[in-house]
Amino acid sequence: MSKDKVVFAATKPLVVHNSLTDKKEEFIAEHDSGLIGMYVCGPTVYSEVHLGNLRTFVVFDLIYRYFLSHSKTNVRYVRNITDVGHLEDDGEDRISKKAKIEKVEPMEVATRYTNDFKEQLYKLNCKNPSIEPIASGHIIEQIDVIKEIIAKGYAYESNGSVYFDIEKFRTKHEYGELSNRLIDDLISNSRKLKSQDDKKNQHDFALWKKADNEHIMKWNSPWGEGFPGWHLECTAMSQKYLGKRFDIHGGGMDLKFPHHECEIAQSVSIYNEGPANYWIHTNMLTNNNKKMSKSTGNSILLKDLLLPSKYNKQKPYSNHAVRLFLLSAHYRSVLDISIKALDDCEILAKNIIDNCFSLGDFKNFNKKSQVNYEEIENIAIKCQNALNDDFNTPKFFAEFTSFNKLIKKVVNGELNIDKKNHSDLMSFYQHFTRIILGFGYENLPVKEYTEKVGIDLLSLLLMIRDNFRQKADYETSDFIRDELSKLGIDINDKD
Repeated sequence: MSKDKVVFAATKPLVVHNSLTDKKEEFIAEHDSGLIGMYVCGPTVYSEVHLGNLRTFVVFDLIYRYFLSHSKTNVRYVRNITDVGHLEDDGEDRISKKAKIEKVEPMEVATRYTNDFKEQLYKLNCKNPSIEPIASGHIIEQIDVIKEIIAKGYAYESNGSVYFDIEKFRTKHEYGELSNRLIDDLISNSRKLKSQDDKKNQHDFALWKKADNEHIMKWNSPWGEGFPGWHLECTAMSQKYLGKRFDIHGGGMDLKFPHHECEIAQSVSIYNEGPANYWIHTNMLTNNNKKMSKSTGNSILLKDLLLPSKYNKQKPYSNHAVRLFLLSAHYRSVLDISIKALDDCEILAKNIIDNCFSLGDFKNFNKKSQVNYEEIENIAIKCQNALNDDFNTPKFFAEFTSFNKLIKKVVNGELNIDKKNHSDLMSFYQHFTRIILGFGYENLPVKEYTEKVGIDLLSLLLMIRDNFRQKADYETSDFIRDELSKLGIDINDKD
């Protein structure tokens, strides 16, 4: 068993709020093997991701870490990159539109903002997903899915495009149960594309769009040159890497309709069932109680907080503080950004780091310990129970304060502790801070890093490891990474 996986008995099972049923349900894995499949809709890479976007991915990073921390589970976390097919209201692909404005290739736009997206998550110490597929790399799979839907009778070809037939689908299946939309809502909210004449009904959505001569990103298909629809890509990629039925499908609440609703319809049309057992949706991050949006100019970027700016009184916040802030409200609740909330998270982040170092340096052990294992375990169980309650991070932080208070008393000499209980306290504390919350020493200030780890020696070791990686000697490079992890030094490889 991995040393990262701390064993203690939580008294409550994991329950999650399933958006499909709109109620909390006990989590039961789809497969007896313990492998948990989780698919999260990634960004459309045509611009920088703002904090509202990042909130979703930090939440699912915590969920990913939660499952990885359990000894009997493994996780295949798939998060896609949309680099084609996401249309504007005028029917033009967002990435192609940006490429025309900047007079560059669409893939230059997609590559630039994909790298930027990964860099932002790296700064927030998010783990890489198991698989990160891109839409343009799975055209064949998407064409195959379209063929299956046509064969089932739920799609039709018209003038080089292929559309999903909502009316035909509704004769046998329900459409709109995830978002609780009625058919009248579908009609009024359907995108007004350039050409509506080739569709049977206004609310039918595109599986494949015919490309005009000016369209840059296009591929050959049985229906002519074109490109896949936005909703199709996630069905094709989740099906390929997780199978027709998996555990969790996640994303922001703005994706419920039409994106996730259409995904369900595509899956049901082929398999007579939706793709996921549990649908998890994160709520909005607001700025001055208004939705954070690129189009309205109300968005805040991560660099606005990590560098001196109007948002932080010319004093940059730490990566850890921003990560804690994004987890400070329950993921299903609206979170409004404020200086006070960020300042509070900065204080908490500093306390956590100080406690980790203080516990690590502590030498004043006593044979007669006033701190017992049951007391430590009881705090850990309460913290775990909070997470088991639909990943309730505010409740978790409330319980977590007991750890901080206990550590302060130990470090200040108000309570005696022996080596065994000190080791258990350290183990449980690191479990929640490093493994679950995602605190890594790589993001500490240089001064503290140098004092506690030895930056020169560590830099040399990382250079040696990178040399092994370049030579494809992954066995040796992984060994160095794993040994450093045991010392509390997490390495989050970007590639």
